[in-house]
Amino acid sequence: MNAQQEIKKAVETLKQGGVILYPTDTVWGIGCDATNPDAVAKIYKLKKRIESKALICLVADDRMLKRYVKKIPEAAHSIFDITEEPITIIYDDAQNLAENLIAEDKTIAIRIPDDEFCFQLCRKLNGAVVSTSANISGAPTPTSFKEISQDILKGVDYVVNLHHDKKMAKPSSIIKLSSNGVVKVIRK
Repeated sequence: MNAQQEIKKAVETLKQGGVILYPTDTVWGIGCDATNPDAVAKIYKLKKRIESKALICLVADDRMLKRYVKKIPEAAHSIFDITEEPITIIYDDAQNLAENLIAEDKTIAIRIPDDEFCFQLCRKLNGAVVSTSANISGAPTPTSFKEISQDILKGVDYVVNLHHDKKMAKPSSIIKLSSNGVVKVIRK
């Protein structure tokens, strides 16, 4: 299948409440529709991760970001402009997402990926997609498709058939950008 067919199949799976395994701009990710609490719960169960440990979402662009964050701090736009590496920003006042995806302090971690497949996936779904590394919680993050455990491969509803031979980068940097202007680096 080509990229467009893979996007179509992945979006069909997401719309049906399924979980996908897909290549992101950083590492192989496990994803679902970020507004579907049952699908989010499946990811927590698959990763054997406690629900209080929040997950990251991907959105296509600034316009889509505005749907899920009440007020985007000005500093976010500056960060997008100056960074060349993938960066995930934790925002205050998350909205319009599955409740079990939003952290207890009402924050959400969101990245706008510089990756055509991820961009198209969000666009065709017309919404945010969960993106968490394709490993059991506590296990090393796989840097290639062949390093993904059988438990993960068997636990998803669809495996995107692209970039299986590609060596992936490291996970994104994470910055917490509070609405009061405070910036805190969480992961470099």
